[in-house]
Parts: sequence; C-alpha cells; structure tokens
Amino acid sequence: MEQRLTIITLGVSDLKKSTEFYENIFGWEKSESSNEYISFFTLNGIQLALYGRNDLAKDATVDSNGNGFKGFTISHKTKSEKEVDQLINNLRNKGVKIVKEPQKADWGGYSSYVSDLDGNLWEIAFNPFIPLDKSGNVNIKNQLLTMAISNGAALAYTSTVRRGSIEPSSRQASKILV
Repeated sequence: MEQRLTIITLGVSDLKKSTEFYENIFGWEKSESSNEYISFFTLNGIQLALYGRNDLAKDATVDSNGNGFKGFTISHKTKSEKEVDQLINNLRNKGVKIVKEPQKADWGGYSSYVSDLDGNLWEIAFNPFIPLDKSGNVNIKNQLLTMAISNGAALAYTSTVRRGSIEPSSRQASKILV
C-alpha cells in the first residue's frame, strides 16, 4: 500500500447542517463532485468528505452507535502561535465550540481544540517541529522530527530527505525544553 491519504470521510448526523458548517464557519468551498448524499472539500492534496453517519456505518458493516472520544483528531497546523489565537477568536465569534483554549502544549507547541457539529475534534496548532511551506503543506526537507516525549522534554533530531526516504543527518539528540 502506498504511503498516502486520499479522502478522510466523516460520518455526520445531518449532512446539510454539517456541510453548511464547513462552508459558512470554516469558509471552505464544496467541490463540484458533491451531491445530495455526500459533500467533498478539496484540501491541500486530499479531500475531506461528509457522509451520513448511519449510511457510512452501514457501508463499513459496523454499528453506528458511538459516543465519547472517537480516538482521533483532525489537525490544522498554523505558521505561528499568533495565527492559532486569531483563528480561534474568529471561530469563537462564529459560535464554534472551543473545547480547549489556546495554550502551550507539553510537546513543545501551542494548540487549541474546537468541535464541529458532530463532535469531531479539530486541533488548531502551531508545531515548531513541523515546518510548513507557503501553501501550508508539511515541509519535510529539513524537518525537525520529534522522536520521543519523556518527562516534559522532547527528544528530537534533524533529518533530511534522501532518495525519497528520511535519514537522520545527525544522530546527536538534543533536549528541547517544553
């Protein structure tokens, strides 16, 4: 299997309301391939799809009853802490539920969580260890990778991309206080 994502599909309780949330609150544009049964939003290289929760569960042959923490979050990375604050304030003004106020994170970044209409958690975060290019894509050419988080410090090393795989350019690890 190739190492890539193509579509993330969220099972939603009300397709029309959820589509309006992503269009009007997040300000995203629905793709032309959307129809009355599914909504697609083209992101940077992948698509987010919204589909009826019961229909999605039926398609996957699983029970649609699920509540509490879903075991995953969706992340929107920013280029600065200030951008996190601005985005959260904008979403708050639009009535979005802020689950966690912006704050320094144990892993060395700055993050907040918001919830969409179906309780899907979106992390809005600045991660200094994951540089973004001008388009907001992860820039892996000289990425600082977090290797382990232990006792309030992140153990990290610098890596470079060689022949399509990531190889460490330095085995010297350094502690980054968080």
